[in-house]
Amino acid sequence: MMFLHSPGTGHRHGRDRRAAVVPAPDGRARFTGEAAPTAAVVGGGIAGLAAATLLAERGVRVTLHESEPSLGGRLSGRPTQLADGTTVTMSRGFHAFFRQYYNLRGLLRRVDPGLDSLIRLPDYPLRHSSGLHDSFARVPRTPPLSAMGFVALSPTFGLRDLARMNPRAALPLLDVRVPEVYERLDSISAHDFLARIRFPEAAHHLAFEVFSRSFFADPRELSAAELVLMFHIYFLGSSEGLLFDVPDEPFPTALWDPLHRYLEGHGTDVRTRTPVRQVRPRPDGGLDLTTDDRTTRYDALVLALDSGGLRRVVAASPELGDSEWRAGIDRLRTAPPFLVSRLWLDRPVAYDRPGFLGTSGYGPLDNVSVLDRWEGEAARWARRTRGSVVELHAYAVAPDADRGAVQAEVLRQLHRIYPETLSARIVDERHEWRADCPMFPVGGYRDRPGVRTPDPAVTVAGDMVRTGLPVALMERAATSGFLAANALLERWGVRGQTLWTVPRAGRSAVLRRLAALGDG
Repeated sequence: MMFLHSPGTGHRHGRDRRAAVVPAPDGRARFTGEAAPTAAVVGGGIAGLAAATLLAERGVRVTLHESEPSLGGRLSGRPTQLADGTTVTMSRGFHAFFRQYYNLRGLLRRVDPGLDSLIRLPDYPLRHSSGLHDSFARVPRTPPLSAMGFVALSPTFGLRDLARMNPRAALPLLDVRVPEVYERLDSISAHDFLARIRFPEAAHHLAFEVFSRSFFADPRELSAAELVLMFHIYFLGSSEGLLFDVPDEPFPTALWDPLHRYLEGHGTDVRTRTPVRQVRPRPDGGLDLTTDDRTTRYDALVLALDSGGLRRVVAASPELGDSEWRAGIDRLRTAPPFLVSRLWLDRPVAYDRPGFLGTSGYGPLDNVSVLDRWEGEAARWARRTRGSVVELHAYAVAPDADRGAVQAEVLRQLHRIYPETLSARIVDERHEWRADCPMFPVGGYRDRPGVRTPDPAVTVAGDMVRTGLPVALMERAATSGFLAANALLERWGVRGQTLWTVPRAGRSAVLRRLAALGDG
């Protein structure tokens, strides 16, 4: 059995030498005494945790409202007892903590300064049902060698494929800027953009489709701007590459329980199982927040909800914001449902199976994780039982799909990919169906909220928020949370937090000049 832990991996404090700094608002160090304002943070996911952490550190009296029993949002976890009597943690499983996630890592360093709870997985392997395999382990990390190395090493690029490509249409990839990338490419789909480039079909399916589906969307529905931004973040805009870490224990143990204690140590009132139903601005500039059992006044508010939760709270709060802002919130879309199936098997998978494998062409199955390769809880169960813990993800499932049939199909595809699992007995299984991820549809950028709202006492955070920075996924959530707190602190004359991102434009002057040819 392979249980990966690379000592010192989490101690990497350096950043890409061209990483961009986002200066903090200036002001006094923090509030002291009873004059500190009160702030409510609604939502205990990454965005809400980032906002609450910074506000509490600056002396604001923070109340964190989370509707679920635990913190973490889409990375939360819950205890469950298996048929063999073992208590384990069920979560939504695999999430890649990429090295470009500077601000998320900064949040985690509050409770784990060396990031010792994160361990490195050695590769980001991809497999297509046609038999093609791809890997990023040997791809150089420094642009433009990263993109050139991917093309040279990938089996999906042949000389004939390269000759067919439309280089002029691909020029926007060379100098990605935010928000300009949305002005140029939000009007077409990721699928159509790749077709315009004449990107090799095999590479389209094996690489870009896997990445686009990490947004829980079909490439025909996803804005090309989001795909191109991701290309910038992981390839031509950053020297961090596709190296990533994963927590060495379930999310609550490794991340959120320590951060919960940290927040309470800074005076935060953490209220789980407490959804906010309505917000009402007050004539004195404060806000009344109504939960199921009380209405409380606060001086400021951070709405750090998913798209559906934000729509519901705003719809129930008719005095919040203005008509244009409210209409944009109402048009926000949620991505189709996704499935996480976790299987506890009575025998191990083959010793050389990777901890994570991205898949394409295997029906609804999008990736396979062998959790006992890196997660301590799963590894201990696997050692004790001589079994294994395998997790299957299916994204962008049709809303009307038969869920039992989808669960059966992803299991059948697992048997195709790892045939040794066909003879394994399933000791127990858990299936999580969710539909709470933001959708980034073609033309949808204009409706997404920014951090600031028409009410200066109210800010918004989350992975759907427009930040004006080259960030995405979990890093967009963390960054927007800090930005939301910064906006409130600036209003109060208190120093905010300095943030970092990958470069805000193409790294290479030569590539930037080439990209400019596409504007002619």
